[in-house]
Amino acid sequence: MAAEQTPDGRRARGDRTRRTAARAAAAITTTHGLDSITVGSLAQATGLSKSGILTVFGTREAIQIAAVAEARQIYIDTVITPAWDRQPGQPRLRALLDCWVAYQRAHVFPGGCFIVASTAEYGRRAGPVADAVRALKREWLDLLESELTAAGATDPPRDAFCIDAYLCAANTRRELFGADAELDRAHTLALDIIG
Repeated sequence: MAAEQTPDGRRARGDRTRRTAARAAAAITTTHGLDSITVGSLAQATGLSKSGILTVFGTREAIQIAAVAEARQIYIDTVITPAWDRQPGQPRLRALLDCWVAYQRAHVFPGGCFIVASTAEYGRRAGPVADAVRALKREWLDLLESELTAAGATDPPRDAFCIDAYLCAANTRRELFGADAELDRAHTLALDIIG
């Protein structure tokens, strides 16, 4: 019998615990920050036992890194993958913006965009959690720059900066004032950059 096929299902339970805890930690991040995540608060939010959470993660830092990884996968699934069948360049950029707005309107996370929330919190820090947050943001900016290059933009880094700034501002204002109109404004302004 293979090691992963234990008769009592420990591996499957561990995987479920890991996924449930990581998803909850990502959600908590958007409203309270990565630093607010504790084993106790995560156990309370999920109904999982503290010992079960510690068994699959080992440390609080590992939970935080798992939250970033889970948020990244959710972002890929909800923002990037639905747009990926479009032609590179303008069509894909438009689809990415449409998907980002839909991701926000769907309240995928209770506090808005994970990337915006985590980068504001970890922008000037060092260490593995900050590195994971920074890599997630860099990946998004690199994608925008790549698609802007394919669209023939004269200054892809500048245009990616502007698009990202509009989306970040929309997320912040929406969370602060509860106005979806900010999403529409950012969408329109970002589309103007794409052309």
